[in-house]
Amino acid sequence: MHDAIPLRTGVETSDGGGSTTLAVRRTADRFTRFVDAVRAGIVEAPLPGGGRTSARFDVLSAVAEDDLCAARLAEGHLDAVAILAELDGDPVAPGQYWGVWAAEPPGSGLTATRGPDGWVLNGLKQYCSGAHSCTHALVTATAQDGRRLFAVRTGIPEAVRTGVPEATGTGVPEAEADGRGPGCAPVPGTWRAIGMTGSDSPDVRFTDVPATPVGGVEAYLRRPGFHHGGVGVAACWYGGARAVARLLFTRAEQRADPFTDAHAGAVDLRLYTAGTVLRRAAEEIDLDPLDKAGAAGLRALRVRALVAEVCSEVLDHVGRATGAGPLCHDERHARAVTDLGVYVRQHHAERDLAALGGLVARGPEESR
Repeated sequence: MHDAIPLRTGVETSDGGGSTTLAVRRTADRFTRFVDAVRAGIVEAPLPGGGRTSARFDVLSAVAEDDLCAARLAEGHLDAVAILAELDGDPVAPGQYWGVWAAEPPGSGLTATRGPDGWVLNGLKQYCSGAHSCTHALVTATAQDGRRLFAVRTGIPEAVRTGVPEATGTGVPEAEADGRGPGCAPVPGTWRAIGMTGSDSPDVRFTDVPATPVGGVEAYLRRPGFHHGGVGVAACWYGGARAVARLLFTRAEQRADPFTDAHAGAVDLRLYTAGTVLRRAAEEIDLDPLDKAGAAGLRALRVRALVAEVCSEVLDHVGRATGAGPLCHDERHARAVTDLGVYVRQHHAERDLAALGGLVARGPEESR
């Protein structure tokens, strides 16, 4: 699937004993090259619902199979392109690399205020993937009339290139990193992840950041594409599971062993199921892109729950079949295992299953 995607370097780069900086740089390089390849027409990434959604999911899975952190950023950029198209925002221009920073965990968040010169954002946004490589982002913030989506120019990559790395250890000038002065500033020390290290997802401090509203109040969540994008994330998880399974299938090819074969069979069954479900979901999205039937939310919950379960079972079977050795001595496999374990936690486990059960049992209104 899409083997020509220009992400492979030919040599697996060591991050020097777990250096976050090198992991982030490696991912950022693969991310920007992917976006450039899409822009140049070398890689196809169709919008969801346009008749080729399966190709969109295939490319996300292929990127994830090669590098799950790069897929996290690629998915965010492609999602931003789709959101802007759906909500009549300005299209993405050449040389722009977008993220979607819409996580809203408990605690402080962003506030949006409208003044004589337009909207500005202030506050702290958590889990901003691609914080040091995204030139632009779509972010959710709370305004007086409700939650809105805004487009912002981050200015962060320019700060990294022109700043003094020694000041903060992040490549961001010290005055920006501690929140002094206007703009977006990643907060040092807020992304210490072992899994998904390269996704570069720290908190970002917003100080009087000019913002352009995209859609109306709650438009980000109410649009049909919100659920289509959720299935796209599951396509990334699926690619990550394929990466983890690679070692097991290689072992099975090298020598016949009934226990290894049994694990390989179990993994193949689960990957086949996940792949089939993703293709079916793509077909359904193309048949009803505007969700006139009201099935998009249910579909997304089902697909994400199933693929998340497949990922957990693949991790379990591969681990039982191969033992601790590859986790200790095979950097690429260990990274794939750790990254997938973190990324798939975007599925909210029993909370999402409860939402699915309530929707199936009582419908969209009564299950709230």
